[in-house]
Amino acid sequence: MSEKTYSVICGTGKYIPTKIIHNDAFLDNHFTDTSGQTFTQSNIDIIEKFEQITTISQRRYADDNMGTSDLGWLAAEDALKSSDVNREELDYIIFAHNFGELKHGNTGVDILPSLAARVKRKLNIVNPNTVAYDLPFGCPGWLQAMIQADYYIKSGDAHNILVIGADILSRISDPHDRDSMIYADGAGATLLTSQKSNIPTGILAHKTRSDTLEHSEMLFMGGSYLPENGTKEGVYLKMYGRKLYQYALNHVPGAIQACLHSSGIPLSEIKKVLIHQANGKMDDAILNRLYKLEDDLSVPVDVMPMTISWLGNSSVATIPTLLDLILKNELNGHQIEKGDKIIFASVGAGMNINAMVYQA
Repeated sequence: MSEKTYSVICGTGKYIPTKIIHNDAFLDNHFTDTSGQTFTQSNIDIIEKFEQITTISQRRYADDNMGTSDLGWLAAEDALKSSDVNREELDYIIFAHNFGELKHGNTGVDILPSLAARVKRKLNIVNPNTVAYDLPFGCPGWLQAMIQADYYIKSGDAHNILVIGADILSRISDPHDRDSMIYADGAGATLLTSQKSNIPTGILAHKTRSDTLEHSEMLFMGGSYLPENGTKEGVYLKMYGRKLYQYALNHVPGAIQACLHSSGIPLSEIKKVLIHQANGKMDDAILNRLYKLEDDLSVPVDVMPMTISWLGNSSVATIPTLLDLILKNELNGHQIEKGDKIIFASVGAGMNINAMVYQA
């Protein structure tokens, strides 16, 4: 086999906020339906049902003195520390996020300068040839940035690329919306480098789809359910949860299967499925349907590590954080060894789905 250029992960990092928010923190919230009517169920019942559906018992919130770029910068420093890459030799910094530089008490859109530019400055990078830009792509943003980075590397345009995913969802969560309990804050970062090899390694294949015609408004920004209570208008993350669940179940397994077929790797050889931590029960359903598509294979024990029960859904940060935890032996019972084949997959606003097959 002739030598080819592959994109290989050479460093990972994360920033997990230290502020732990347990479910009982929502006991005093005034939850309402979309019309502002108070639910007949008690908050205890609402929270218990929420945990049953999502598996979330706690989540992390950023400290008040930190913005989104701060989280991304700390994850980037962690990734650089775990690699041999000189920061001055980075060709690109790609920062995936959805809401810009969210600061405590200010939910206005702030994307000037880009978050990637802010991180480059915080990293004290002098090199003007390190191109820094942002990628808003819903929850699949970090994975889509990895796909873009792979194109750059395989085209010969880049050798080292830093990919960051960070969001602070707690600051765009409507306190009167039950879905606010899903959202969390965090950041993950990954360093990709080019590697010549006679055998396949690193990123082997990827697949992306966007279903905007019918599904683009399943996640959107809207007003508070009780706007008269001093909450701001039009700045809160909203979703049609049941429709989103069904969309993901109908389309994510097929997208993953298509990516696998493109790579030539059978599902039976996959060691880990690293999926966006959106909803514990939904991710389980996606996994089971995926294995049914492939000759009704049995789902291997521990093939899909999960962090959502204790980290919540931090959007673009969930997968790179999960990857870093595993590679640094910080997630009990899960390891990735040399030669292991892995699937990455995500779904989110757009609606967008992507998947990637990777060989360690």
